[in-house]
Amino acid sequence: MSSEELGTTLSDLALGSRAPTAAQVGSSGGPSSDGGTQVTCFTEDLHDVTLHFQIIRFSKQIYAWVGCNSAKFGHLYAAASTRPGNGVSVTSVLGGTSDNTGLSMARRLVLKTGLNIVLACNIPKDSPMLEAAAERKLVEKLRTLGYIRSKPGEANTYTTA
Repeated sequence: MSSEELGTTLSDLALGSRAPTAAQVGSSGGPSSDGGTQVTCFTEDLHDVTLHFQIIRFSKQIYAWVGCNSAKFGHLYAAASTRPGNGVSVTSVLGGTSDNTGLSMARRLVLKTGLNIVLACNIPKDSPMLEAAAERKLVEKLRTLGYIRSKPGEANTYTTA
C-alpha cells in the first residue's frame, strides 16, 4: 500500500470517527435508539498510578473499562435497575467472587445514569482510595459527556460575570 493510499484510508477513518450529528443525538444528550454509539478513551495520572478509561455509549447502556497501570481487562460486572422497587442488581460476569472491586461502582453508575452498565475493572482489591478516585474521574467524564444529568437542586458549574 502506497503512502497516498494509506493517507486516504486514514482520512476515511477520521471521517467515520466524528462526534454524532444532531440527527444521531437524542434528547438525552447521547446517541438515540437508532443504533448510534460513541466511544471515549482517556488517561488520568493520579499520584503514582496511571488510570486508563474507555467508555462506549450504546442506545440503552454504557460499557466502561477502567485499567490501572496496564491494559488488562480485569473483572467484568453487569448492573441494571430492577422493578418494582427501583433497586439495582449487579452480577459478576467474569472474575472471582472474592475480589468485588468495581461491583459497588457499577451499582452507583446505574443509579446515576439510569442506564444498564457493563463495567470492566482492573483496580487492585486492596486499594479503596484508588477505586474511589477512579469512580470520581469516571463520573466526572460521564457528566461532561451528558450521560449524567444534574439534579434539579444542584448548583450550576459556571458563573456569570
